[in-house]
Amino acid sequence: MSYGTTIVGAVIADQWLGKFKTILLFATLYLLGFVLLALSATEHYIERGYGLVGFCITVFIFIGFGTGGIKANVSSFMAEQIPVGFRPTKTPGVYEDSKLTIERGFRYFYWSINLGAFFGQLICPQIAKHHSYAMAFMVPAIVFFIGIVVFIVGSRRYVKRKPQGTVLTKVWRCIKYARRNKKEGRSHWLDGALGAHSAEWNDEFVIGLQRSLRACKVFLFFPVYMAVCGSMGDNFINQGLTMRRPDWLSVDQLNAVNCLALVVAIPVFDNFVFPFLRRCGLRMGPIVRITTGYSIVVCAFIYVTILQKVIYSTGPYYDFTGPATPAGATNDISVWYQIVPYAAIAVAEIFASVTALELAYSQAPPELKSVLTAVYLSTVCAGSLIGMVLALWGGDPQVLYVFAGETIVLAIMTVIFYFSFHHYDDIVAKQEQFKA
Repeated sequence: MSYGTTIVGAVIADQWLGKFKTILLFATLYLLGFVLLALSATEHYIERGYGLVGFCITVFIFIGFGTGGIKANVSSFMAEQIPVGFRPTKTPGVYEDSKLTIERGFRYFYWSINLGAFFGQLICPQIAKHHSYAMAFMVPAIVFFIGIVVFIVGSRRYVKRKPQGTVLTKVWRCIKYARRNKKEGRSHWLDGALGAHSAEWNDEFVIGLQRSLRACKVFLFFPVYMAVCGSMGDNFINQGLTMRRPDWLSVDQLNAVNCLALVVAIPVFDNFVFPFLRRCGLRMGPIVRITTGYSIVVCAFIYVTILQKVIYSTGPYYDFTGPATPAGATNDISVWYQIVPYAAIAVAEIFASVTALELAYSQAPPELKSVLTAVYLSTVCAGSLIGMVLALWGGDPQVLYVFAGETIVLAIMTVIFYFSFHHYDDIVAKQEQFKA
């Protein structure tokens, strides 16, 4: 729901309100949703039969649309605060390109998200367990309110781009004009819109639209990647439920390992791994980074598939299809073996997910940055829908074949992806940045 509504927030920001006001609007909607969610979880409303109704309204309307509107704009708003061009470093005569600064900015944006998610997954379940669900929902509402206040206080320091009017209509008219004015020998079919005597768009917008369409082709491969990674929220948990674990551990809490791994790994990669690769002359363009991320997930799922086979080969209940298998049965194998794929997928996100956000921002003209970000985020929604279908075969013992099938499909897709788009890295490296 949240990722499916990102386009709403993107259009509102790029066409009418601008990113700052749109983020503030949807943040208020999100906050109101959390407050209503906390109220619906109180005994007063549950006893009167409003608990489920309140939950559905707040999650699917207030929180769903609120999250989507924020996600479509907040990462690109962050990147707009970085001045385009070169800035001096501490070393005399050495300058840093803003492209690199933006790349790092997106990594630490992703880091901050997962830092919050890590503490949320640790603290909120404990509050619900020892106090109440109402309190567990109200605590993040209070924290989020503080965040909104801090966001507003810093308002005067932000770079705020004015909305550009009817953005999608502008795109449609530009495409229609280009198709009507096709010329032989042009390198791109949108070149027909270059040099048009129109007050509605300029050549920079046409070039940006070309880059945006190229990025959309890259994003077409992401739903499969998102569907596979989404297994952390369902099939990984089901697998963990069949493994031996301590009494104090809830299997879904292992998702915190993914967040913790990201919190630890992003500074390590940013300060050591990527600088080392640059010093060695190894330039990792966006396609190489995304391919690396896909490859890491493939390796992680080879491990998961083998682990599932080992679980079924271990007693006392093997594949859990025997007539004497009790509810909640587990085999004699430790749940801690799941730490490896959770951590591996975290590293893969640094290469693939973070890079995709950066690509959406860098390839879009100023008028379409939120819209292209929303297009990328919609692949998460598509991946979740694929995952819902695959969940139909998430029981024992057929889940083994689901893991194997996901591994094979993603491996084939990774090869096709690289050979289809690897030349984009050279194109992106030569591009000039759009002025904010």
